[in-house]
Amino acid sequence: MSSLVPIRFQPFDTDTMAQAEGRVAVIIPTDGKMSPAVRRANRLTRGAVARLVESPRFEKVKTGDVISMAWPAGMAAESLDIVILPRRPDAVEARKAGAALAKLTGGKDVLVMAGNQVRAEDLAMGIALRSYDFDAHKTKEAEETGTVIISHQKADEVEAAFAPKYAVADGVRMTRDLTNEPANVLTTNEFADRLVEMKELGLEVEVLEEDKLAELGMRTLLSVGQGSDSPSKVVVMQWNGGDKDDAPLALIGKGVVFDTGGISLKPAGGMEDMTMDMGGAGVVAGTMRALAKRKAKANVVGLVGLVENMPSGNATRPGDVVKSMKGDTVEIINTDAEGRLVLCDVMWYTQERFKPVGMIDLATLTGAIIIGLGHENAGVFSNNDTFCDAFLKSAKAEDEGAWRMPLGDAYDKQLKSRIADMKNVGGRPAGSITAAQFLQRFVKEDVPWIHLDIAGVASVSSETSYAPKGATGWGVRALSRLVQDHFE
Repeated sequence: MSSLVPIRFQPFDTDTMAQAEGRVAVIIPTDGKMSPAVRRANRLTRGAVARLVESPRFEKVKTGDVISMAWPAGMAAESLDIVILPRRPDAVEARKAGAALAKLTGGKDVLVMAGNQVRAEDLAMGIALRSYDFDAHKTKEAEETGTVIISHQKADEVEAAFAPKYAVADGVRMTRDLTNEPANVLTTNEFADRLVEMKELGLEVEVLEEDKLAELGMRTLLSVGQGSDSPSKVVVMQWNGGDKDDAPLALIGKGVVFDTGGISLKPAGGMEDMTMDMGGAGVVAGTMRALAKRKAKANVVGLVGLVENMPSGNATRPGDVVKSMKGDTVEIINTDAEGRLVLCDVMWYTQERFKPVGMIDLATLTGAIIIGLGHENAGVFSNNDTFCDAFLKSAKAEDEGAWRMPLGDAYDKQLKSRIADMKNVGGRPAGSITAAQFLQRFVKEDVPWIHLDIAGVASVSSETSYAPKGATGWGVRALSRLVQDHFE
């Protein structure tokens, strides 16, 4: 597994700049006003920084840009990085500037001369998020990871403010690692084992094996994995950081470690990307890690359904009818619409056992949501405006794209089956909405519920502001923020 870049804080001292090796970063606002650190860098480089500020190039800079001056004269560093950032940026501006700096570091030591910069902890958060690299399966010798040092006039205060953010960054790292892993490595057994390891953080972790799932009546979940040699499982993670009598918030994740589509086999082109079909479970795992590491004062339970969807002589067929744990029967029209079959049983079990104050499920559920929202936003569906608005506010604060989608009886009618209580698909029109309507049938009337379709944001083919291409870890920051703002 990967590791987070080490980030340390030290008292501000411009005398450290001349002999610092690796990279040295200073911060300049768009008006070019020089701070003590910038003035020192300018003297060391014999006026090079002032010439940059006075040049036509600087007139075009934007907040978050980083300009690098290679092998600056008068300094031991191999690069002097000029970070463009207002004196009082908002959190997103500071994080994006830190992420832009992190893209350039190349594993080198970095000294960030932050002075009295406001939101230096968010600048450091951006560095932590964007420094991620998944190279677990490359045979070349691993490159050393440099250390980032934030030099600040209030180093102790900034370090304290950064600590919970670093915990969240570690949750994002875990989600990315899980989502990036190939399916021959991240089997259902391996996934469960990695979650059990989080007991050392204070989480209560319980693994429900196939015999227990059968006893509970989780037949729709089991139907998805019955064509695979990998055993289906449900893992229950509990963080009890709040009052003993408080009902928990429930997070539920789809964990299809590989999705061939089953008998309704997917096309070969692009099927290799289906290693990320456990992305929802990855987000739940990373969020639970973040909550435990930052000692969240809330009760949260995370459940993930771990299965593999494979074609075989034992696999579920199109046309089969399966009874859910709730007792409703489902006609399986398309075995590639399997995520909702996993989620519906876990959702019902969660409500029966934990009586949650609210429930959020996450899944790389439909290609239709990518057609609708691209790779910029997750689809958000909810039965409760207050709960949904709280999540959307948290996602916006953390700069994680999310857009609310509709629900309605007209869509629900598309799920009508001739021979069972419902079909598992409603046809091509509004595919992401009918998938949400399917799930809503398994939400009890008094339970606030959000469904997050993250098919477009869990893993992407080009880099984002905070992540290299591949797994993004989308959702960990927003969910942790939701817990912080509304449940702690």
